Amino acid sequence: MVILYQLERTWGIPNLSHFCCKTETYLRMADIKYAIKATLPLFAPKRKLPYIEDGDLKLADSRFIIRHLKTKYKDLDAGLTPSESALSLAMQRLLEEHLFWATMYSRWQYTDANWQVNKKAIFGVMPPVIRDLAAAYYRQRIQRQILGHGTGRHKAEEIFELGMQDIDALSACLGNKKYFLGDQPTSLDASAFGFLINTLGCPIESPLKEHSLSKDNLRNYVDRIKAEYYPELRQQQS
Repeated sequence: MVILYQLERTWGIPNLSHFCCKTETYLRMADIKYAIKATLPLFAPKRKLPYIEDGDLKLADSRFIIRHLKTKYKDLDAGLTPSESALSLAMQRLLEEHLFWATMYSRWQYTDANWQVNKKAIFGVMPPVIRDLAAAYYRQRIQRQILGHGTGRHKAEEIFELGMQDIDALSACLGNKKYFLGDQPTSLDASAFGFLINTLGCPIESPLKEHSLSKDNLRNYVDRIKAEYYPELRQQQS
């Protein structure tokens, strides 16, 4: 059985880590048996989550994990045409290499209120002294990453403007389809759900979240996938 190591569930969503949520959603969409072990990035092989254990194999990074899952278990992309595969890759790059940084900025740098919500969710399980030191260290580290990526060199309104362009592109690509590439879920949907629910479905406030919520098709898409693949979360909220 696959063991998925990721952050604790919180906020009523599958995971506050975009990439953990992406990976678990792929597992559920592909109906692959797995178990979860909660941990922190500090203990992960690449100091990032998620990672998996599958027998003697230990594998980090959602891209390599999903490649392994496709090869050994089930490939949700097996029926895609070359042009659909190209579109899937391009949209996943938009989500994971661009929109991601706007959402990270909103959590780790945009407002103190957002930071306190984020801090409590990630570091709240630690003893107070260790919690504050670890939170300060990781906040500084991630802010340096945001700056190094280039996103952190812009003003807040510029960052969110670029993020809104991503949301517009995602909304246009989805249109009125059930999934991004038709009637069946693919790896693009696992990624899109993981990133969209961490944009419009978590208690981090920003103009980017407001803009995302204004897209009815994206909001309905997230609600539908959450209800279909994570029914236990809906039950917890009821």
